[in-house]
Amino acid sequence: MTTQRNPWLALGALVVGFFMILLDMTIVAVANPAIMTDLHTDINKVIWVTSAYLLAYAVPLLITGRLGDRVGPKNIYLIGLVVFTLSSLWCGLSGSIEMLIAARAVQGLGAALMTPQTMAVITRTFPPHQRGAAMGAWGGVAGLATLVGPILGGVLVDGLGWNWIFYINVPIGVIAFALAWVLVPKLETHRHKFDLTGVALSAVGMLLLVFGIQEGNDRHWDATIWGLIIAGVLVLGVFLYTQARNTGEPLVPLSLFRERNFALANLGIAAMGATMTTLMVPAYFWLEAVRGYTPSQSGLVFAPMAVATGIFGPIVGKISDRMNPKVLPTLGFAVFSAVVFTYAAMMTPHSPIAVFMIIGVASGFANACIWAPLASTATRNLPIQQAGAAAGVYNTTRQIGSVLGSAAISALVSSRVSAQGLVTGKMSEGAGSHIPAALAGKFSTALSQSMLLPGFILLIGVVASIGFVRSKSTPAAAPAQQDAVPVDAAH
Repeated sequence: MTTQRNPWLALGALVVGFFMILLDMTIVAVANPAIMTDLHTDINKVIWVTSAYLLAYAVPLLITGRLGDRVGPKNIYLIGLVVFTLSSLWCGLSGSIEMLIAARAVQGLGAALMTPQTMAVITRTFPPHQRGAAMGAWGGVAGLATLVGPILGGVLVDGLGWNWIFYINVPIGVIAFALAWVLVPKLETHRHKFDLTGVALSAVGMLLLVFGIQEGNDRHWDATIWGLIIAGVLVLGVFLYTQARNTGEPLVPLSLFRERNFALANLGIAAMGATMTTLMVPAYFWLEAVRGYTPSQSGLVFAPMAVATGIFGPIVGKISDRMNPKVLPTLGFAVFSAVVFTYAAMMTPHSPIAVFMIIGVASGFANACIWAPLASTATRNLPIQQAGAAAGVYNTTRQIGSVLGSAAISALVSSRVSAQGLVTGKMSEGAGSHIPAALAGKFSTALSQSMLLPGFILLIGVVASIGFVRSKSTPAAAPAQQDAVPVDAAH
């Protein structure tokens, strides 16, 4: 049974832990050059620091939500928080790139345990008429976390060293644990069957696919790499087949995708997940290695984007329910894509950074138009009993987009750097500082070409959003509100 208490206090407690795990999705981007220099590694391996986290985060999400239903969301959240906090300490203490990658994978597992539980608590503790407001506040904090990460990371890297982007999680984790222990209620549990075959197939398929894509350039796209990629696609195909045939509790209830808006919104959120990982890598290498900015200065270049998202988010949230569902996401994806293509054109050794920052305001507005409206549109026509499954699929789709984007940008940056006659393995010698002027132009060109990838990915979001149809219900209809399914507005 649910302990009666103010659900907003539980939301506040959950925000602390969830903000931390979202921060760690983007905080590493600004520290990549420093990690490369300190651990004597190359671009491809340092991007595995992010990919390992995203992969370990994405694969278990489909089952950790049901684990929370069976054991209790509060219990699984607290276990995940302990795993995340201790692995953060391990990350900070890592003395080699291999150890750091392993620690990040464990950290991702902790995040996967936490994420669905936060959704379950909100869904089950807020009354229907307050869920929209709760998700608006939740989405604003969560969306802001992904943009604040590089700014905070830059300050920590400059002031204390890259290790501190992980050490900082330890006291935050302790505080988050204490708050959740006291403020988050215990909820009744439900028995679930676990599709272990589905878990194994999805994990193996994703690992083969991601490893093949990310390592392709280093191995010259040989037969082994293509074998891994093809095998990954085939295994994921078998996974989808087993899900369709599963008459019990499949990990992915494919029936959800019969609802048009849900299917298209999943495509859109996958595009956003991929965009956030593909955008930050070339941007921060350019700011630090080419322009000679410190990590904190680089983070501040994107501060207008974060501030604009925070300002426009509540405004967009208030008007989104009264508009055609295709308007705001389509506008957001189109504006964000235009900004990213402009970034790509500006990535030269001498372009004005002030202009880079000014157009960041437009990208912040675009982010506000995407996150919450996309999630709201995704689930408005789904019945409440499908809340957990829908939230799990939606979260997983975004994470799959993130991990595939991370693998793709690694391969693309390595390929473009090699095409400019530069050796990625030796770039680490100057990656943490301003690289020689003789190399700056070529490195800028490689990074600028890489920046085109997120621009094109966002166009997928434009196409998906144009296909949205009006909801079967209106916000004014009380019964329809009670059937609405809240999904994390940023995830």
